[in-house]
Amino acid sequence: MAASTHSQPQTDPWIAPVARGPLRGDVSLPGSKSLTNRELVLAALADGPSTIRLPLHSRDSALMIAGLRQLGVGIEELQGDNPYGPDLRITPAPMHGDVRIDCGLAGTVMRFLPPLAALAVGPVTIDGDPYARKRPMHAIIQALVDLGVDVTDDGDGAMPFTFTGTGSVRGGTLTIDASASSQFVSGLLLSAPRFDQGLHLTHVGERLPSMPHIDMTVAALRARGVQVDEPSVGEWVVHPGPIGARDVTIEPDLSNAAPFAVAALVAGGTVRIRTWPTETTQVGADLETLLPLWGATVARQGDDLVFDGGVGIRGGASRPGLELDLSRGGELAPALVALAALADGPTEITGIGHLRGHETDRLAALASDVNRSGGAVHELDDGLRIEPRPLHGGPWAAYDDHRMATAGAVVGLVVDGVAVDDIGSTAKTLPQFPELWAELVATAVEPTGPATPFVRSEG
Repeated sequence: MAASTHSQPQTDPWIAPVARGPLRGDVSLPGSKSLTNRELVLAALADGPSTIRLPLHSRDSALMIAGLRQLGVGIEELQGDNPYGPDLRITPAPMHGDVRIDCGLAGTVMRFLPPLAALAVGPVTIDGDPYARKRPMHAIIQALVDLGVDVTDDGDGAMPFTFTGTGSVRGGTLTIDASASSQFVSGLLLSAPRFDQGLHLTHVGERLPSMPHIDMTVAALRARGVQVDEPSVGEWVVHPGPIGARDVTIEPDLSNAAPFAVAALVAGGTVRIRTWPTETTQVGADLETLLPLWGATVARQGDDLVFDGGVGIRGGASRPGLELDLSRGGELAPALVALAALADGPTEITGIGHLRGHETDRLAALASDVNRSGGAVHELDDGLRIEPRPLHGGPWAAYDDHRMATAGAVVGLVVDGVAVDDIGSTAKTLPQFPELWAELVATAVEPTGPATPFVRSEG
């Protein structure tokens, strides 16, 4: 049976468990959300049935599946080897409109489905959760207009909006500003082989965040036989033609690995992440090089990656302040901000201004949560400056954002009484987070002798 995919009503806060000693964790994570939702879109547009093995089952993937089914795509659940839910068999079919698609808070759904749904016949309305209506969508809306799609919206560049598909999209040359999200580029590239003229897409903004996610999209297209050229940085040419049917196995979600890997540095000990790919386009792979900057030892053991934090911050290890540019993988920022708030020196993380347009304004949310806990986080135009101070327990707001909730869990490893108001928000990409986290903390080896509580002294 598939795992629950929606945040459950929560009346009491979740008190983050404290690690009373170094960890000996062994973590198997569900599939990548980014890969699952890309492969769902490509399979829906392919020239035959595809099977997706070990897909993620979460709110984001459930919303993508529901949207594709509404458009007429056949999606069947198959029993496989995935302990987190069934494999999926996707059978393309002629797509129809007359539907209203709920995107929830899922950026991949709200940015990937409109170009695909424009290939359907009939009206399609795109909408989502109340906060999702604040997320930037202008680049996709304007792109549809420029490609000849009849779009009706309120002129604010946000959801809800409606367009009427005719069964085809002209394609051709298109210029967009994807500074707010790389998903604008990926959403257009995924459906581009089915456009009459393919797509010659050029990004003209000042920055293009999360380039590895675009590399992931290009790699997924090429694996299905689509010709994609990259004449220059920020320019892609997708040739028109079929998208090959393909059976694919989804890698574990390495971005969801971030709080678990960081836990080794905070609590001490080791955390093994099972089946870590040797080659991947996931930005979570950067943890292998980022965490040693804070003192972790990272080693591959067979198919797994082991993060060793020594005695950890809990045991008195010194963690330096750093200057980091996270423009490649801003989704790692919440876990790393939590780590930086417990370090010895100030850390400045830049290249993450686009996080203001995620599930919540993550820069403001992180500053608010850490500062409420006694820390000192300052918002910058393009990032955050974290000045470590002694932290204390108390409320930690998730803001309906899964990564905010997991950041609170990281702080709670060494700070008693961190109370996350909505741990259920982790259902967006990892419904099993509370159970996996509890299992990790339960591996802590209680130190012998009198217990010495963690105290981060000022300065």
